[in-house]
Amino acid sequence: MIADRDRLATSDARETALACVEAGIEAGHPRTVVREAVSLEGETLRVADATYDLEAYAEIVVLGGGNAAAHVAAALEEILGDRIDGGVVVTDDPVETERVTVREGDHPTPSERGVAGTRALLEAAAAAGEDALVLAAITGGGSALMAAPAGDVSLAALQSTTEALLESGADIGEINAVRKHLSALKGGRLARRAAPATVAGVILSDVVGNDPSVLASGPAAPDESTFTDARSVLERYGIDVPEAVRERLERGAAGEIDETPGPADPAFERVSNHVVADGMTVLEAARDAAAERGYEPLVLSSRVRGEAREAATTHVAIAEEIRATGTPIEPPAAVLSGGETTVTVRGDGAGGPNQEFATSAALSLAASGTDAAVAAVDTDGIDGATDAAGALVDGATVEDPDAARAALADNDVCPYLESGNGLVLTGPTGTNLNDLRVLVVQ
Repeated sequence: MIADRDRLATSDARETALACVEAGIEAGHPRTVVREAVSLEGETLRVADATYDLEAYAEIVVLGGGNAAAHVAAALEEILGDRIDGGVVVTDDPVETERVTVREGDHPTPSERGVAGTRALLEAAAAAGEDALVLAAITGGGSALMAAPAGDVSLAALQSTTEALLESGADIGEINAVRKHLSALKGGRLARRAAPATVAGVILSDVVGNDPSVLASGPAAPDESTFTDARSVLERYGIDVPEAVRERLERGAAGEIDETPGPADPAFERVSNHVVADGMTVLEAARDAAAERGYEPLVLSSRVRGEAREAATTHVAIAEEIRATGTPIEPPAAVLSGGETTVTVRGDGAGGPNQEFATSAALSLAASGTDAAVAAVDTDGIDGATDAAGALVDGATVEDPDAARAALADNDVCPYLESGNGLVLTGPTGTNLNDLRVLVVQ
């Protein structure tokens, strides 16, 4: 799974950190979680804790998008076989399917091919009749991949707005409040397009708290955010957007454009959303991998958020305490966390939240002399807009603290980590369950 693994695993601590990363990503793959959450017994389909009598439906279609959407579709085909009549998913990690059409898009910035695939997805949703069962394969990355600019908003305007939001330091809920109100699909509009079909969401969550209305900007979930909320996000972070975006949000706030459908909308009368995997899925597998290697595991939280470099100093402080006092656990130990940190971009470099976390952690480890290794990755294999999943560092990574600080100041940690052989490269992993951080304390 990890390129140049032997080169990275130069100590027991580093090898253990990589093993935890691999175990977590593998546990969160759709081929694993969908088989556990979805089953077919006779004519009864089980999705998590809900059941569906297939005799009540004339067709079954799979619709959705996200980094792992094609893998979800393939897993559903394995379970349902020729009972699936078709469908469309949009992804940047395509796999071969027999009955569901896989369309490619781009992430984290939307693209023309993503728009074309999303148009096909919306057409398939509109074609679903009242007697159809729609299995909505929704995973992380869907906000960018299922690009459907609304009204007079162009793809170029959507792209520049997306990039500005991702660089602003706003959290995913705030970012998606804006994206929902610039889309013909997000904020419950896919469910409205498919109504009155029955919709069962098969969701792999990459958002803290597993709110279906935030995940992939909630294409099949009621939306309580408003045009006014979206405008407030832009104002709060000082984000300058194209005129078409500003005008649409202003018109919506004035009541000239219909709001996204809320909880009382009839479009959701036959919709249920089921989260079949999330950040805790990853953490539990990583915890078990650490324990198998003789390390005492501690799961801090699956909900860590905030500025990446600041979260790193807190994590290292816990490692220092373990080494110094055996609190909260005795070494050797593995401290694990998930969630989604952010980066407020002020420089003009390359990197991502996990790479910034790792660089900041390496600085703290070097300063304190703590014997520990830190791996921080995005489980989809893409950290920020780079080809790296994240990074693996220890106290010896930083030879020149000033160079590390300069890389952080310019948000240019990717080349800095690459020069020190610190990048973790996996390629697309087939899943997306948010970030995974592993601190292995000797």
